[in-house]
Amino acid sequence: MPVLPHIAERSDELTAIRRDLHAHPELGFQEHRTSAIVQDLLTQYGVDELHVGMGTTGVVGIIRGKGEGSRRIGLRADMDALPIHETTNLPYASRTEGVMHACGHDAHTTILLGAAQYLAATRNFGGTAVLIFQPAEEGLGGARAMIADGLFDKFPCDEVYGMHNNPNGTPGLVKIKPGVAMAGACFFDIAVRGVGSHAAMPEDGSDSIMIASALVGTLHSIVSRNVPPTKPAVLSVTKINSGNAYNVLPDSATIAGTVRYFHEEIRDLIVGRMRDICAGLAKMHGIEIDVEIRNVFDVLVNDTALSEAYLAAAAEIVGAEHIRVSEDLVTGSEDFADMLKVVPGAYCTLGHDGTVPVHNPGYVLDDSILPIGASIMARIVERRLCI
Repeated sequence: MPVLPHIAERSDELTAIRRDLHAHPELGFQEHRTSAIVQDLLTQYGVDELHVGMGTTGVVGIIRGKGEGSRRIGLRADMDALPIHETTNLPYASRTEGVMHACGHDAHTTILLGAAQYLAATRNFGGTAVLIFQPAEEGLGGARAMIADGLFDKFPCDEVYGMHNNPNGTPGLVKIKPGVAMAGACFFDIAVRGVGSHAAMPEDGSDSIMIASALVGTLHSIVSRNVPPTKPAVLSVTKINSGNAYNVLPDSATIAGTVRYFHEEIRDLIVGRMRDICAGLAKMHGIEIDVEIRNVFDVLVNDTALSEAYLAAAAEIVGAEHIRVSEDLVTGSEDFADMLKVVPGAYCTLGHDGTVPVHNPGYVLDDSILPIGASIMARIVERRLCI
């Protein structure tokens, strides 16, 4: 694959950076070490401006091209890890108990650093590259935090691009779904406040575990019995907690989970049914059920024309035979969607060797994608800000 020579020469350096980040993962809004490394490297690369602390731990670097031009292209990478115990036994496995880069954000950060080094050294473009290193992508609202801190007010962009690794066993395969591409997401927490009693005398209380169990089954029927099959949606209960003894019916139980959707009216329908069901069960059993439902990701929508431009840039690096226009909706969510609501752009996936899925304790990233991803990100800047 014709990786940009300047970047190819630094492949070992990129691998070293990525593996160091992997060994020292940090959760969302706690990426202090990662942020400091990004700042130090961007300074070494000679970026024109460096701005820190945006969205708590976010970093923004500015590189101006040697050609004339007022247009600005944003490139974004996320930096946070997941609360997962790593089981890979790699020499550079996580040294932080219970935290792992199981989604490839260590690679995303490294890829953008590789593009930054190249762009700062060559500057073969007219205009400005805005490098966005974002905290807290994994459901904590890092993109929204940066936007609320004035990201695109202080550093306006005409276009913005993101990238995600994909362990699909096909190294270098670049895919984009133009238009609506990834689901929006809500997280929910439900507290069932029953009446505790002796387990041998359930008639003396209101069994929170029984009520919560009924609630789980009913919630899982919402999509199949309320949502048109032509409008995909997912509701999954992911946590249920209650009790600490064999002979006690606890007075409370908690349920949590997520809703994924591609249409706002479907989200509203599901949320409404959830609240109605909880209110009905509470009245039936004479108890209280508290419901908190919060939106955490918007639906990700790729600009069609900019998706084509991104694929054209990628084709110069991986070859036309390794690019795909996808037709598949992805029920996973990505908070880059929040940036795309403010600035048009596109989000691609980059395939690599290995088939263990992300968010898995045994996930292993293929370092060979680092110079490929960096080259694609650098090339989209050069093409869109052509001198």
